[in-house]
Amino acid sequence: MEPKEIDWERLNLIIDKNKGEKWGLIPLLQEVQETFGYVPPESIDLIASALGLFPSQVQGVVTFYSGFALKPKGKYVLRVCQGTACYVKGGRSILRMMKKETGLEVNETSPDYQFTLETVACLGACFLAPTMMVNRAYFGKLSPAKVTSVLAQYKKDEVER
Repeated sequence: MEPKEIDWERLNLIIDKNKGEKWGLIPLLQEVQETFGYVPPESIDLIASALGLFPSQVQGVVTFYSGFALKPKGKYVLRVCQGTACYVKGGRSILRMMKKETGLEVNETSPDYQFTLETVACLGACFLAPTMMVNRAYFGKLSPAKVTSVLAQYKKDEVER
């Protein structure tokens, strides 16, 4: 699976829906992110111009919020919690296992764009520590064996396609 090529016509339609609405920056960026899997750096100037903002303002929002990315991410974004509760209950070993299973370092995407590995400060599920997410799905009370099992589900999904 390659990252989606930028469909400029579609990008312009998204931008035009929010033209002139400075308050619409975050929803616009969310729609671009959802459509393309990331916010193409080439779109920053277009977005800024349409909303009457400086490109640096748009860039600042994109880089401030972790939900936005300037590079394509994998189909499955793996987020490992490194918050206090998760850390104390074995979050480091979970991260080590994720690295071993995927062959990725933190903030790296696999060459086939299947997986991206990230760490987060907190997933808000401390009662399930240690915790991870795959896209929007939570997995808690993790052990190295459970990590292997969870990843196998997503690797299997790709083999079946």
